[in-house]
Amino acid sequence: MSHSRSRRRTLAALAALATAGALSGCGFQLRGPRPLAFSSIYLGVSTQSDLGAALRRRIRASGSTSVEDDPARADVRLEILRNERHRDILTLTGAGKVREYELTYSIAFRLVDRSGAERIAPTVITAKREYNFDDSQVLAKEQEEALLYNDMQGDLVEQLVRRLAAVKS
Repeated sequence: MSHSRSRRRTLAALAALATAGALSGCGFQLRGPRPLAFSSIYLGVSTQSDLGAALRRRIRASGSTSVEDDPARADVRLEILRNERHRDILTLTGAGKVREYELTYSIAFRLVDRSGAERIAPTVITAKREYNFDDSQVLAKEQEEALLYNDMQGDLVEQLVRRLAAVKS
């Protein structure tokens, strides 16, 4: 019996090694902080804003890029052209009351180097979420909406940083 168990463990270990080898051979990598191609960046958004603070944290987590407070000292400037949130009615009840809302969060940005050349042309990234609305739970629904916007902001920051990581030096 122990010989059979040992053989199964060996086969399982070999299968795991083969899978790992196949995944690494195809270029698969776990998501994590990706280094950026520039050593310093200026963020054209207030560090006091939720978006500015989230971007600063995420870029610092990349480990290779510092966030500069002076645009003249940075290798590149991230310019936030638009940062908008919208709430639209998605469906109504038969009585004309709101049943569902659709939340949209959009960020437009571009990346410019020291010489003024665009490294990323103006780009818009958008996240959308839907939620059911109930007049009897207004406070809970306001909290849910705030959480959804926060979640969308996190998604957009990740998308933006992935775009920054794709820029070649």
